[in-house]
Amino acid sequence: MFSGIVEEAAVVTAIEQDKGNIHLTMKCSFVHELKIDQSVSHNGVCLTVVSLTDETYTVTAIKETLERSNLGLLKVGDLVNLERSMVMNGRLDGHIVQGHVDQTAVCTNVREADGSWYYTFEYEFDKEMAQQGYMTVEKGSVCVNGVSLTVCNSRDNGFEVAIIPYTHDNTNFCRIEKGTVINLEFDIVGKYISKMIQYK
Repeated sequence: MFSGIVEEAAVVTAIEQDKGNIHLTMKCSFVHELKIDQSVSHNGVCLTVVSLTDETYTVTAIKETLERSNLGLLKVGDLVNLERSMVMNGRLDGHIVQGHVDQTAVCTNVREADGSWYYTFEYEFDKEMAQQGYMTVEKGSVCVNGVSLTVCNSRDNGFEVAIIPYTHDNTNFCRIEKGTVINLEFDIVGKYISKMIQYK
């Protein structure tokens, strides 16, 4: 369980192919606090630490994860948004994020607006999935590459988010441009409500 408040945008130092899986090695400032079997969110994808060194750690992404996320597109040197699992005795600064990416979306526009940035994302619309909560709502929550954000200009096949300078500079939003593929996790509360309505 995560909150969507990114701790660090870390650098990919190595990628190893292993049949249908990939092993991602990351360098981050809190590697000395990690342990084997710990869950860490990578661009919004919950992955398990499988090995550690003094400066890096490695996680494995399986075929199912690669098909639903942008992790298979990563290259050495790319930035990945990291968040360790939520501590349950603290404040929930973002929203409830599971680390289970639903699908990818594509950035179709980036515009600066007096010190902030607006990013527009589009994804393939599926009416059946939307009825199950795989959609956005105006002023609702959405998770983009592991970042908890508020939706504006919600549409059937896309939405816009406004990014403050801190988020822009301290996550991989600083590298998102038109055409960039991002990970998308829709709000779990909306999914449960949509499901319950079906049985009413």
